[in-house]
Amino acid sequence: MNEESHLIKRSKWRLVLTAATLIALAILIYGLRKDIDGVIKNLGKVNTLALLLIIPIEFLNYDAYARMQVRLFKILGNKVRYRDMFKVMLELNFVNHILPSGGISGISYFNVRMRAYGVSGPKSTLSQIMKLLLLYVSFQPILILGLLLLAARGHVNNLIMVVASSIITLLVVGTFGFLYMIEDRSRINTVLTAVTKFLNRVIGLVRRNPETISIPGAQKAFGELHDNYKLLKESWRQLKAPFMYMMIANATEVAAVYVVYIAFGQLVNVGAVILAYAVANFAGLISVLPAGIGVYEGLMTGVLVATGIPAEVSIPVTIMYRVLNMSTQLTPGYYFYQKALRNGLSQVE
Repeated sequence: MNEESHLIKRSKWRLVLTAATLIALAILIYGLRKDIDGVIKNLGKVNTLALLLIIPIEFLNYDAYARMQVRLFKILGNKVRYRDMFKVMLELNFVNHILPSGGISGISYFNVRMRAYGVSGPKSTLSQIMKLLLLYVSFQPILILGLLLLAARGHVNNLIMVVASSIITLLVVGTFGFLYMIEDRSRINTVLTAVTKFLNRVIGLVRRNPETISIPGAQKAFGELHDNYKLLKESWRQLKAPFMYMMIANATEVAAVYVVYIAFGQLVNVGAVILAYAVANFAGLISVLPAGIGVYEGLMTGVLVATGIPAEVSIPVTIMYRVLNMSTQLTPGYYFYQKALRNGLSQVE
């Protein structure tokens, strides 16, 4: 009887997750309806062969993310196959786009998903934090390169300098702030316990449960997170490969945008594309709409215009990039996500 009850609850949970996903996906498509229509109208004006380059570039992007995660788990003592990680990366990207929460939804999903491969929650969480850390650190030299390219063409004004220096400052301060916190067991316990209590209060506004997230259980996980960090720190030389993979991931993200400019017959300053990509993605982290609809496109276009690229060029390119980028990523991501739901998230496919 207990087994039957468990199966019923699991099927209901799967149904709720699927329904929530479909609703979020519908909101995303509705929000992009005008953009999709604009892309269809512009298809006849672009170089299709150049546009198709976005497919191998996106593949290289996911390849870099998957290889980086495989390397991190190897350092932490878990062996995960590359092809399995590649699929999970597609699923993770889908979840992060559909459920905007600054990456929190993705971390939660990733933790549950990696149980199928024998990876503990703290190790999964640490790998995601390290992914973000390496991603931001590896983007700094690319951002500096972008500024130099803009300066060489005389496109650096006060606004651009303020924006670029603000992003670099946030990256540096955020990196050192995280390392300072996780370096000491008491500090990580104090900070993350406070965060957990805050989340419990927020959840308590909806559900009458004073402790939805168990504080003792969370503190145990924080201790394991610190121990796994120490393991990574002792093996810091092995982080060179994950760092290089993140450099490739960042480079391919920028390349995907630039390919659309090439398809439109425009050879613009790469520095402008780098800066616009950085600003749009940082703002997208705090957007309450799926995939940062509106915020992402508006900021990317605004930065491109500020660096000297005419709006009549940057607007259609940005819109086409967004639609193509999401369609090439979200379609396979949705397929593997639904397949994972059918099989039970924490079970091997």
